[in-house]
Amino acid sequence: MKNAEVRALSLEELKEQIKKEQTNGQTLRFAHAISPLENPTRIKYGRRNIARLLTELKRREQEQNS
Repeated sequence: MKNAEVRALSLEELKEQIKKEQTNGQTLRFAHAISPLENPTRIKYGRRNIARLLTELKRREQEQNS
């Protein structure tokens, strides 16, 4: 998910996407612990996507408070 796509999301969609990505990341980590994933870099991209989403959420919260 690109930054432009993240900025286009509403606040509720943003929170929903964060939860979805976190559960997906947890599932990937468990699957990787049991047997190696075919593409383990998906875990890294998922973490980066979560960070992108959380950064946008924090930016919007700060924007509302000021």
